[in-house]
Amino acid sequence: MKRSIFNNLSVVALAFAMTFASCTSDEPALLNSDVQENLEVGILKGRLDSDVTLDASITYKLTSSFIVPEGYTFTIPAGTKIEALEGGTDVYIAVLQGGAININGTQSSPVVISTASGEANGWGGLTICGYATTSAGVNAEAEVGGFIYGGSNDADSSGAISYLQIAGTGAQINSESQYNGISFYSVGSGTSVSNIAVLNGADDGVEFFGGAVSVTNLYVENVQDDAIDWTEEWSGNIRNAYISNTEAGFSTVFEGDKANGNPTFDNITAVSTVGGTALQFKATSGGTITGLSLVGYDVDLDMKDGGDVANVTFAQGYTPVALTVDQATDGYFYALNTSAISTVTAADFPWVDTDVSFESNLLQGAVTGDVTLDASIAYTLSSSYIVQDGGKLTIPAGTKITARDGGTGVYIAVLQGGEIDIQGTAANPVVMSSASGEPGDWGGLTLCGNATTSAGAGAEAEIGGFIYGGTDDADSSGSIKYLVIKGTGAQINSESQYNGVSFYAVGSGTTVENVSVINGDDDGVEFFGGTVSVSNLYLENNSDDSIDWTESWSGSVTNAYISHSVAGFSTVFEGDKANANPTFTNITAISTVGGTALQFKATSGGTISNLYLEGYDTNIDMRDDGPLANVVIEGAAATTTAAYNTGTQVDVTSWTWVNAGL
Repeated sequence: MKRSIFNNLSVVALAFAMTFASCTSDEPALLNSDVQENLEVGILKGRLDSDVTLDASITYKLTSSFIVPEGYTFTIPAGTKIEALEGGTDVYIAVLQGGAININGTQSSPVVISTASGEANGWGGLTICGYATTSAGVNAEAEVGGFIYGGSNDADSSGAISYLQIAGTGAQINSESQYNGISFYSVGSGTSVSNIAVLNGADDGVEFFGGAVSVTNLYVENVQDDAIDWTEEWSGNIRNAYISNTEAGFSTVFEGDKANGNPTFDNITAVSTVGGTALQFKATSGGTITGLSLVGYDVDLDMKDGGDVANVTFAQGYTPVALTVDQATDGYFYALNTSAISTVTAADFPWVDTDVSFESNLLQGAVTGDVTLDASIAYTLSSSYIVQDGGKLTIPAGTKITARDGGTGVYIAVLQGGEIDIQGTAANPVVMSSASGEPGDWGGLTLCGNATTSAGAGAEAEIGGFIYGGTDDADSSGSIKYLVIKGTGAQINSESQYNGVSFYAVGSGTTVENVSVINGDDDGVEFFGGTVSVSNLYLENNSDDSIDWTESWSGSVTNAYISHSVAGFSTVFEGDKANANPTFTNITAISTVGGTALQFKATSGGTISNLYLEGYDTNIDMRDDGPLANVVIEGAAATTTAAYNTGTQVDVTSWTWVNAGL
């Protein structure tokens, strides 16, 4: 049996705190704004208070409970993949009475919900609660989550499910109960359910608690309890089912319990390579079965509590077929008329992938160990991709990453203690860009280190709320060589935007050379304290500042070429706060649209050698009337009247890598 696995490049476990949400009516609800913010970064958690439709281009992470309450609809389009965190009973999707779920998979693009490993007992599965009748009565309480279910409307609709594959369910609730792949609590016949597959569940594949819902085209493989379980007088139908058991110790193919609501089953095939029991009926349960094939079971029929075998009707076209019955110590064995054998085979379910993997080209989640990308793969950055403390992300030469046009939800970040190793070359730079490369499409690259900053140790970044700052000025966040970034600068709030590359207290042990930032909607690069230095920097048409620094950054920039051909940018340089005297060597900035070149706020400054400015309306702007003596250019204090056009221009004719695209 193949197991569902996820490529380690795209589905490393998220380091998000899980919030356990109880399932009763007094459950604390996340406001929809929070749900929407989570969705923007590919996270499913919380309780809806509006209709939500997912985006099939995003691989979502189900990190906690996701609840659809009365009055709201949750829509999952064809091809959507959802990775459930292996969080046991804390992680599940539930549709409450009056809520609706529409899973719109297709044969070529089913919807997949699974843990990373696809192994049993990883998460809680899907639960749907309706208003149909159940022998448990109106407003019964489910064993799963304490949800309320049951009513008087057998035609009730909880939505529609088509082409859904679920794996790795069955988390243990208590000593008596576990989650199923899909639990149908009093779900009505108005709910459409077709083409569903449940693999590797630690409990049942599907279980019906009363209700009248029917299922067409059901595939169940290696669930540890019952493939199809029902109780409380479920009266629906299953048409065309294939059940496979290749792991010993499961319970049954069918388990019917309590009074007989006479559900019907048409065309059922079950195959076991490990023996076991096929059909089990408890209490007075039963049903009508038309078209049945059982292969490899030790016991075909087990009337567990000595119930009347007449409650179980085998039929050919609903005409009773004569049966040969042999009494045995471990159950009844039925030799069925061959004309009543099911014709369903595994080949009828070509869309079921028993070795499903989330696309290896998707980058999202957290890097907690060593992850190396493959330059032959065209990657998509669909959400946040965060290198955690102790993690290392290696990106080889020639790798291309297309960032989804998802604004602030799409970025790469390296946290304190993490490392990034970008190994581009002049012939094969690493490229990160949105598809169009337009300003503001995505969030860019952020590095957080342990070097000093005037914001203090343990400061909180405006980007992502990440923590930065410490006492190690020689700290290393890795190495960046030959990197091209386009289309960054997504708007965080009215005051803040992402930069092309943001350096938060990054130390001098970090190597940064040959970096190009083009079409950023905020700064090209910004330094928040730290001691990191950069060489060979190309910055073109960044809407705010090409090079921005604050919080006493004390590093250097050597060989920088800045180009402005789009009006409305802010500056070439913007230095802010106290002056830690960063140094700049060989700086060329050329504008065809005027604007301001070098701006210094508060008491900021720096030392600049070999400066060439061309085409700016203002060359030096001491924004807050700080001392010009803090700005030393060519060995002398800056003046606001000098042209600064006598330096030797940085020759970028050999920098052919700077405009590499996707």
